[in-house]
Amino acid sequence: MYQTKKVFVVLPAYNAEATLEKTLDEVPMDLVDEVILCDDASTDGTVALAKNLGIVHIIQHDRNKGYGGNQKSLYNKALELGADIIIMLHPDYQYTPKLIPSMVNIIGDELYPVVLGSRILGKGALKGGMPLYKYIANRFLTLFQNFMIRYKLSEYHTGYRAFSREVLQTINFNANSDDFVFDNQMLSQIIYHGFDIGEITCPTKYFDEASSINLKRSTKYGLGVLLVSINHRLNKWGIINSEIYSKI
Repeated sequence: MYQTKKVFVVLPAYNAEATLEKTLDEVPMDLVDEVILCDDASTDGTVALAKNLGIVHIIQHDRNKGYGGNQKSLYNKALELGADIIIMLHPDYQYTPKLIPSMVNIIGDELYPVVLGSRILGKGALKGGMPLYKYIANRFLTLFQNFMIRYKLSEYHTGYRAFSREVLQTINFNANSDDFVFDNQMLSQIIYHGFDIGEITCPTKYFDEASSINLKRSTKYGLGVLLVSINHRLNKWGIINSEIYSKI
């Protein structure tokens, strides 16, 4: 707990058996009240390991609902259990849990209601193993989004995020895609509704056990990001009225 605020870490898991324990070892449990894991129909021993490691709140999908569908289950459960600060952490150990106290402090002290762990701030992305084509795509998409959405972030594509309860109770995240573009839609919604976003530098880790999408899925994601940005601008201009920008 931070002051009087309940701190939850949510883990969107898919075949995370090889890295889950290493990830949990670095989660500061003196600060975190609850951990929720959602297993998206893994084919390995993720769920059994999670139980052995003492995770109390485990959601199991009987079929694979996708990265976005996984997060929807996690955020809805966190809100149901009374979370005030929610940190979304990948259990593949690509993002270090050691940044959780900093993210919690920023939200808990009401400096920003949203915090992103940015791989682009500083010079660690390529040094940490980010493939060159992904780095170039990241920079192009971020430039396009900053222009279209009229905001300024170092990147819109990190999977390390923290939110206040108010944010998740305001944006209509359940209307978003169940695929990887879910993350991008969330940031668009957050900015659309006037919430400010803070960023902190996050070391980049790419290794064999870390999850990563292939070129085909990356291309699909990139096209989806472009559509999200255009959709955001058209909604701001009042030309269209998309469901994802309605308040809950």
